[in-house]
Amino acid sequence: MIAWFASYPPIVDAGRLDDVDDLAEIHAASFHRGWAAAEIEALLAQDRVVTVVARRGSPFGTRRPIGFVMVRAAEDEAEVLTVAVAPRQRGRGLATRLMETALRRLYHDRVKSVFLEVDDGNAPALALYARLGFREVGRRKNYYPKPGGPASTALVMRADIS
Repeated sequence: MIAWFASYPPIVDAGRLDDVDDLAEIHAASFHRGWAAAEIEALLAQDRVVTVVARRGSPFGTRRPIGFVMVRAAEDEAEVLTVAVAPRQRGRGLATRLMETALRRLYHDRVKSVFLEVDDGNAPALALYARLGFREVGRRKNYYPKPGGPASTALVMRADIS
């Protein structure tokens, strides 16, 4: 049976310190080397780190995170530190919504350029970043370790915010 609130769209808002365990769980399910809750907490505490969280939609009660993006800004540039969506929530446009919200915030903060690194084999992420205007500006060979295989290449991408 589907809960009556399942049709509510996800809520997107700022990350909070009480989210760290859920964010660490989502990150661990998304990457070979997940971040510990303490690592996420340390990033949340930094002034120039923007954290945007998607939460399961509900008109009341606990709204647990189902995806997030973390971006660190320095002067007029920023770097996407991570984008992660819970496995059962993928394919619903959450990463797009999270990234668009983060980019709007960066624009408001007068950031002009945003950089990121992405595994060259991550087709969904590459498609997302292309739609958002990111373009390849460099490569880092043997960057991402792979269990039981050779490390993959990281593409360095950049988007200008206007």
